[in-house]
Amino acid sequence: MHVGIAKGRNDEKVGPGFGEMSPAINNSNKESDSRCDLDLEVQMYRRLNWYVLSTAWIFNSIAIGVGKPLSSSCNLDSDSITGYLSHPGDIIIGGTFMIHLERVFSDLSFTSKPPDLQCQMFSTDYYQNMQALIFAVEEINSDPELLPNFTLGFQVFDSCFTVRKATHGTLSMLSGGRKITPNYHCHKGEPLAGIIGDSGSSQSILMAQILGLYRYPQISYFATNPTLSDRNLFPSFFRTIPSDEFQMHGLAQLVFHFDWTWVGLLASDTDYGQFGLQMVKQEIINGGACVAFAENIWTSHANRNAPHLVQVIKKSTAKVVIVISSDFDFAIVAEELLKQNVTGITWIASEAWATSKLLSKGQFKGLLSGTIGVAIRRGHIPRFTKYIRRLSPSQNPNDSFIKEFWEQTFNCKWHNQENATSYLDNVTLNACTGSEKLEDLLNEEYHRVSLNLIHYIKNINFNTPDGSKIFFDAKGNPPAVYDIVKWCVNANTLEQVIVGRYDLSAPNGKTLTIDDEAIKWINSTAEVTLSKCSPSCISGFRKVILPSKPSCCYECARCPLGQISNQTDSAGCYPCSWDTWPNPHQTGCISRTIEFLSYENALGLSLAVISIFSSLVPLLFGGVFMYHKQTPIVRANNYFLSGLLLLSLFLCFLCSLGFIGYPQPEMCLLRQVAFGMVFALCISCVLAKTITVVIAFNATKPGSRLRKWIGIRVPYSVIVLCVFIQFSLCIIWLICSPPFLEFNTDTSPSIILVNCNEGSTTAFWCMLGYLGLLASISFIVAFLARRLPDSFNEAKLITFSMLAFLSVWLSFIPAYLSAHGMYTVAMEVFAIQSSSWALVVCIFVPKCYNVLFRPNMNSREHLIGKRTCKTTR
Repeated sequence: MHVGIAKGRNDEKVGPGFGEMSPAINNSNKESDSRCDLDLEVQMYRRLNWYVLSTAWIFNSIAIGVGKPLSSSCNLDSDSITGYLSHPGDIIIGGTFMIHLERVFSDLSFTSKPPDLQCQMFSTDYYQNMQALIFAVEEINSDPELLPNFTLGFQVFDSCFTVRKATHGTLSMLSGGRKITPNYHCHKGEPLAGIIGDSGSSQSILMAQILGLYRYPQISYFATNPTLSDRNLFPSFFRTIPSDEFQMHGLAQLVFHFDWTWVGLLASDTDYGQFGLQMVKQEIINGGACVAFAENIWTSHANRNAPHLVQVIKKSTAKVVIVISSDFDFAIVAEELLKQNVTGITWIASEAWATSKLLSKGQFKGLLSGTIGVAIRRGHIPRFTKYIRRLSPSQNPNDSFIKEFWEQTFNCKWHNQENATSYLDNVTLNACTGSEKLEDLLNEEYHRVSLNLIHYIKNINFNTPDGSKIFFDAKGNPPAVYDIVKWCVNANTLEQVIVGRYDLSAPNGKTLTIDDEAIKWINSTAEVTLSKCSPSCISGFRKVILPSKPSCCYECARCPLGQISNQTDSAGCYPCSWDTWPNPHQTGCISRTIEFLSYENALGLSLAVISIFSSLVPLLFGGVFMYHKQTPIVRANNYFLSGLLLLSLFLCFLCSLGFIGYPQPEMCLLRQVAFGMVFALCISCVLAKTITVVIAFNATKPGSRLRKWIGIRVPYSVIVLCVFIQFSLCIIWLICSPPFLEFNTDTSPSIILVNCNEGSTTAFWCMLGYLGLLASISFIVAFLARRLPDSFNEAKLITFSMLAFLSVWLSFIPAYLSAHGMYTVAMEVFAIQSSSWALVVCIFVPKCYNVLFRPNMNSREHLIGKRTCKTTR
């Protein structure tokens, strides 16, 4: 886009013709235009890698297509403009700079013309920015290859950090002189190629609205408001600094990097501050952190409402505060902070003051030491420092600002200078002579710059020698690259040290890189400042959000039983896996103790030994009966039934081993069934013996019909029938709801109980109840037959055995239901062994004792005689 001025009458109105190329100049310079454009990009990077200088180079290209206007004769009365500096040339580049940071506040009566703004608080930083433009113009004019047959001039105005001054300067440059004639170019002078400035977003927005009407290019070196990226509203605005939307995201990333969750926000009430405040606040909230307070710095008040802001900071528990403001606006707040002795705050600086010389003075070192912020990336300009060193009041008599610069730099005062800066009034100063040497003070070859050499050509794209890729997006924004700077005390001043970089074009998404080890915080400590609304919840606890409070303000509550949290500030607790359990502090999961009646356990081992030893007793008694099977006592007690009973008792003792050891699925299916079947066989044998005794004694009576039932058919039939019923119950149980292996984690929280679930408890109790029924019948029959007269009558022994058997299992029921884990199994094993021993002791011990130790009683005569005696009696 080349900008030209359409030829016409001297008082021709400024209009759309400004967007057209002058045909005469286009034809005469067509060949040199392409050559200059190509050389320009190379020369611009090689010589002038700084934001103000880069904007001037852009206008160098624009100037090639700008024609000269005709003389102007119109002259309208207007307010005069002060703070003005110019140099003639064939083509003019305009500029607005905040040479002064403050103004004298005047009451407006609205009855007379407002007085001219009186500016104060001279800024050496912005003065050097202005000199960078002048330096760029001189560099371009001294190179014959860049603008052959043309020279650049400039018009520079002091905007005095106000919209009013910036507007006056803009309208004056459009009018062609120091008088304002809106919408007309009335004064004699050279064509205006474009304007560099302003540094403030508010001023730049108003300037862009005016300049955009005529498509005059405007390039700001410090305005970062995202609104300026709207090409529909600001079609001719460009900038050499990234938009605030990138910077504010970077500020939020700093908060997250250092794990700050409770931060305060201070922002100036300008467009820059308010847009930045909203963006960074939203970024912080979206990232899970909270804003303790958000306050505005009132730039329209002389004290910037500093006392109120300091009280807010003092009352807040936030130890980290983000400040989105200019250095001058925040400096007044910082002075109030010093007055009220506020310390211990870590400040996060936006790029507007991250490298401020005003705030780097020694008086602020106790307050701002440890500050961290984002800053425009530094660039190297070797010849510019040499140019600055040559400045002097004698060599630059037309510079209306240089005397103030001299006073500020050398801390002196001109005797003929009545207007000294306000902060020097009460200080005894030496007289300025003009012979002071800037070489003694200026030795820095690096300056804060943007990365590019912005160009009006929107598709510019090239790589710099250091590998940086230069391009511009559709909104006219350069690549977003910032330095992360840390404020450290150096001698009696504050020094900004680069500790990282924020680069949105970085590969692998690593936009923020910080050398944490190189950072020193408050009081030069390496420990990061903590800024939380509530203390961190340690592992084992969870955060409980308080009603009507931000999410960062919470209480810590112990995790519920069975759940853990293994990280600090956990939002919730979660349960362990089924086979693990929280440790005592509920910070991690540990394996649950697996519990079952094992052989390694003392109880299990004891029961196993007793079972094996007990199973030998029936075999021993069986051997005695077998050895003495021809003796009267053995024959009288039905040798075959006794042997079958002893075999079943042997199996009863052994079946208890199926309940000891790690449960296997197959064992779970068989152990209760085996127990039920062998006990059914055992009780059936006892019942058969009892019935046999009853039949035998009653069959001897004259005319008894029971004689035909004497023999082996009845007892064996009883045994088969009783066992078959139990077998049927067990089959139905296994088919409908079989037992299975179970890992029980509900009974005891920290223990896995490995046991066999009975499947159907109804089937289990039916099986056990059936055994009780058989035992009860045997007990009743034996009890009724206890007085039958015979020396080998064992009805009494069976009665006692069944009484003991029933007592054991009746006691087993409440004990079984109240026990847990392996003790439930142990109770059943104990009941099996106790009831088996009851049968062995009550039925077989007396007989074996007589057979072995009382042989005189083991004779037919003794048995018959005793019977006869009892019969006679």
